[in-house]
Amino acid sequence: MSIPTSPSSSNPLNLVDVRERLNAEAKKLGFSGLMVSVPNLSKAQSELQAWLKAGYHGEMKWFERNIELRTNPQQLVPGTVRVISVTLPYSAENGAPAKQILQDKERAYVSRYALGRDYHKVMRHRLAKLARTLTTLSGSPPGRVFCDSAPVMEVEIASQSGLGWRGKHTLLLNRTEGSWFFLGEIYTTIPLETDPPTTQHCGTCSACIDACPTGAIFAPYKVDARKCISYLTIEHPGAIPEALRSLMGNRIYGCDDCQLFCPWNKDPKPQNFPEDFANRANLDSARLLELFNWSEEEFNERLAGSPIRRIGYQRWIRNIAVAIGNGPNNERTIHALKSALVKHADPIVREHVEWALQRLEEAA
Repeated sequence: MSIPTSPSSSNPLNLVDVRERLNAEAKKLGFSGLMVSVPNLSKAQSELQAWLKAGYHGEMKWFERNIELRTNPQQLVPGTVRVISVTLPYSAENGAPAKQILQDKERAYVSRYALGRDYHKVMRHRLAKLARTLTTLSGSPPGRVFCDSAPVMEVEIASQSGLGWRGKHTLLLNRTEGSWFFLGEIYTTIPLETDPPTTQHCGTCSACIDACPTGAIFAPYKVDARKCISYLTIEHPGAIPEALRSLMGNRIYGCDDCQLFCPWNKDPKPQNFPEDFANRANLDSARLLELFNWSEEEFNERLAGSPIRRIGYQRWIRNIAVAIGNGPNNERTIHALKSALVKHADPIVREHVEWALQRLEEAA
């Protein structure tokens, strides 16, 4: 079969064929799902504005910008008539079992998505290939690809495409993969047939709400980012509120609890290309003191290509200091914390190290 070209009276574009071949290419690239929508984001826009007005976004000021672009794909990318949404799975059990590490207070818990290569790079690279395939098949200009990198309402668009439904933790869920996947989009000018949305399947379950260590999920579909451990360890630039530090446990980068305890995630699926997200620097089960003793040079070198590097060395040490303060009191721990007070001049780092020392001394 010849490759279809742009529509004309003599050779109309076969959109069914384009979609079938696009689906096949997506599967080769490791995407586990591909759906198409013409999203209506008017309701999502009002909900976003209410969330922002309540201040639940904390220091993430970028949410306040480009709201019109965020909720109007045609304004973000002129000419857009469809949004192609895809899922790229990653493994919930990449390395040591997650729940086992959470129970070991001398080890560091890193969110499972961040154990390997930066997902932004992986997703964008594969999405770009998929977009080029779409251009070849259709003869139309290439679409623009996104992965958590622009004002795009990924979960809302994906839920309208039929890739899943929004869970009570606000993440996307589906029956086959739970929530262990990344989302990506292609904004395109090609009028592919759209897919119907799926139905909700959370029912009366509140496992994600009950599991949240800090109560950040304060109601179904409602998250106060200012209390979320993912926000506190990654996005929050200053001192972590003292009332929340003891609730963070040994989580030093992100938090997966709302996913780990979701019934739809009880049977983790293997990822299609495990080499992309293979565990680096033994982050799946590293000891807190080992990571705490890294120099800034070691941090940058060992986490090259990792999403963790973007938080910077100071936040890294800040987060680990809190986790150490939530762990056992022993001579090595006290020595490491006191040494850090000599080594680090950053006032935010010193505040958290001093808190950890005081907490361990009070618990002794």
